[in-house]
Amino acid sequence: MRRMNNPALITQARMGSTRLPGKILMPVQGKPLLQYHLERLQWSGLPVIVATSIEPQDEPIVAFVRGHKIPCFQGDELNVLSRFYHCARALGADPVVRISSDCPLIDGHLIRQAVDQYLAWGDPLVYYSNSRQRTFPVGFDFEVFSFALLAEAFDNAVDEIDLEHVTPYINRNRSGCVAIRHFLSPDPVDRYRLTVDTPDDLALIQTLIQDFDAAAKDWREILTILREHPHLEAINGHVEQR
Repeated sequence: MRRMNNPALITQARMGSTRLPGKILMPVQGKPLLQYHLERLQWSGLPVIVATSIEPQDEPIVAFVRGHKIPCFQGDELNVLSRFYHCARALGADPVVRISSDCPLIDGHLIRQAVDQYLAWGDPLVYYSNSRQRTFPVGFDFEVFSFALLAEAFDNAVDEIDLEHVTPYINRNRSGCVAIRHFLSPDPVDRYRLTVDTPDDLALIQTLIQDFDAAAKDWREILTILREHPHLEAINGHVEQR
């Protein structure tokens, strides 16, 4: 078993979206949402890799990422578990941090705290996340797990949900050996939605960035903005999370 001393952030990205196609490259103040996402991940000080597909529709992602000198890995479009496994294996990443690229205001400082704690435990059977027991808004989500757990899922998962969403095999403890731990907020709030999956989600992110400079603010400051301006929640408060 490899030593867990090479953490890496792998963010999955694609152009296809049922409700808002091409969302991650949509511009806000002249910058694509993906650029905000990647810049904020870099706050962690850890390696950041974009994992996209080999399909032609995702070539704009590849071109953008490589143009900004960020590593990019291409793999299976639908079997995202396979994509993550081969990406992490090629990088020697361990532990792995899984993120979704439709979260433009994610906070890399939070992720670094979680990774440091994970490394301090030194237990490859731990799965650590802030989304299984939600105390942060949707849009700040991340999962930390060892390459050993990822490899076990890759070797054994067969259900469509396990293959498409990477971690259900792990976080549902299908192997029976995973230790689930929760990264909890010291200021719990889960009613806000800071991911982008619909036009109304995009409208909220645009407002936060353009009117409140949210892209430069950490998670606590963003929560303060939302609490002090309750009308913002109404922009996308009706959207159901998929």
